[in-house]
Amino acid sequence: MGDSTGGSSLGQAAPAPGARWWLRVAGLVLVGLVLSAVFGVTTASADGALGPHQARYQMTTDDTVTVDLGPLGTLQMDSPLPLTLGVRATVQEIPDNLIELGSSSTLTALSGDVASYVQFFSAPAAAVHDVTVALEADAARRTAVTFALLALAWWAARLLLGAARRSELTAHLRPHRRLIAAAAVVVLVGTTVLTSSVGAADRRTPSTPVSAVFAGTALEGARVTGRLGGVIDTFGGYVLDALQENDAFYAAADHALVAAWESRPAEPDAWYVPAPTMGPTDAATPSASASAGPSDAAGVPTDAGTTAPPSPAGGDGALATSTATPTPTPTPTPSPTPTPSPARTRLDVDQLVTVVVVSDLHCNVGMARLIHSLVSLSGAQVVLDAGDDTIDGTAVEQYCVTTFAQAIPDGVALVTSPGNHDSQLTSAMYARAGATVLAGGVVEVAGMRILGDHDPYETRLVSGTTQVTDETVAEAGARLAKVACEDGAVDLLLIHTPRVGSPALRSGCVPAQISGHLHRRTNPTVVDQGVRFVSSSTAGAVVSQPTVGPLHGRAEMTVLRWSPQTHLFVDYRIVSVDVHGSASVGAAQPWPTVPVVAEQSPADVGASGGSDAVADAPGGAATDADGTVAP
Repeated sequence: MGDSTGGSSLGQAAPAPGARWWLRVAGLVLVGLVLSAVFGVTTASADGALGPHQARYQMTTDDTVTVDLGPLGTLQMDSPLPLTLGVRATVQEIPDNLIELGSSSTLTALSGDVASYVQFFSAPAAAVHDVTVALEADAARRTAVTFALLALAWWAARLLLGAARRSELTAHLRPHRRLIAAAAVVVLVGTTVLTSSVGAADRRTPSTPVSAVFAGTALEGARVTGRLGGVIDTFGGYVLDALQENDAFYAAADHALVAAWESRPAEPDAWYVPAPTMGPTDAATPSASASAGPSDAAGVPTDAGTTAPPSPAGGDGALATSTATPTPTPTPTPSPTPTPSPARTRLDVDQLVTVVVVSDLHCNVGMARLIHSLVSLSGAQVVLDAGDDTIDGTAVEQYCVTTFAQAIPDGVALVTSPGNHDSQLTSAMYARAGATVLAGGVVEVAGMRILGDHDPYETRLVSGTTQVTDETVAEAGARLAKVACEDGAVDLLLIHTPRVGSPALRSGCVPAQISGHLHRRTNPTVVDQGVRFVSSSTAGAVVSQPTVGPLHGRAEMTVLRWSPQTHLFVDYRIVSVDVHGSASVGAAQPWPTVPVVAEQSPADVGASGGSDAVADAPGGAATDADGTVAP
């Protein structure tokens, strides 16, 4: 019994060493994670934009946010980060010889950046978000690598020492284990902090307060060193004056937009559209459809190069059928209580999907708040961005696409087709910010199947417009038409340059196309076997005028409604803001109906020829050999 009891006692006591072993392992893991995280966070770095410049951002532990402008000096302010963490931004594009210039020459050299600084400070949250995400990602990578190296070193040491030697060392060091652990933590943490921020560049230097230029701004109380103080006294005033003007303009424009939406023209409770059984005898030929050009279904010319939509038939709220012939639409007999004919289908407005279209924003981040307001007021489920969100497709324009993405309310899908002023780089940034970037395939959003792709051309401020893919406009259009026909259920082609969509509209495989690029609107128009809508610039872009600051031209957005029942658009209304900040919301206009024509053979899909009612860009913009333009 004694042996049995002793065995039992030993058996009960056996788990204790195992439990202590796991406790020791858990403690080592925790210590390793803490040390790795401290090292990873305090040494994190990332490249990002600072206004019109590229900058290198580095975490520090001096409790200061420092902007290092090289030969000009530094701008310093207290850090809002916890635990004495700070950030140092080293601007990489200030030339060394700038310090050799006189005061007037320095201001002249920098004055061209005023507009870019206004853009940057108009939406600093986007830039801060981008830098924060980049620093967090780098800190996570450094933490993971450091922890892996610590774990590897620990296991390597165990293997090299062997079990017998480890037991001897453990017995010898056990009485001093607490002292050793404390010393190790102090040494490692101290080393981490010292290596991350004791350099001369990270130490606070004697500085003088900034002048009253920054009073009342987020930079109030900032300190400057070097020659930067004199530059800020003059140059900073220009920037802040422009920034205040910019904020005041778009705040007033946003207020005007809200008021205009609340007083918008009433819309019908339902639309009536031709039933799907309409026969081919009611259809016009494709050439007749195209010949309508810039006129409505009755052949009435429109103003400003736009195309008027067909009007509802009489007062019954019915959607007039666009036959694209010069024959005037018959006037129906008025009736106080209209009854839809058997050949029409009633669409309840409650079942429609609301879509907001923007295009050619060109980094005008001031319009972001108006986009947010319109999407919220209209209850849109989808925002379609027809491209050209940036000016030059550069990395410093990341804050532009991030600002636009953040302007979209939560739960609303954002789909974009990059334009010729965008780039693969900015499109990738837009995607990371939450946009769905079309890349030659079909995506489904709110039940709508959307096809699109990058523009085959890129326009740069220095080099002009060049083809950047293996395809011309015609070849890209033929490929998209083939994709649409093979898919068989595409509801919309979203493509920046209108001409790219011509083969798809001829094929009959795409019922609607939305584009931008021309900086002027062409109302929904029947083109071959589809309807094309060209959006004007949401930035109010005007030839030879910047898209920064208060609007230089009329900015437009469009609210459309799409029917999941018919898989067609039903109506649209134009929302515009003029150069004075006044806003207007147009009445809901019916979307044209495409006449049914004989089915085209697959061999004709993407073939050359056919109609195309899209005109060249205004203002004498250069036209490429294939007819593309680069506003």
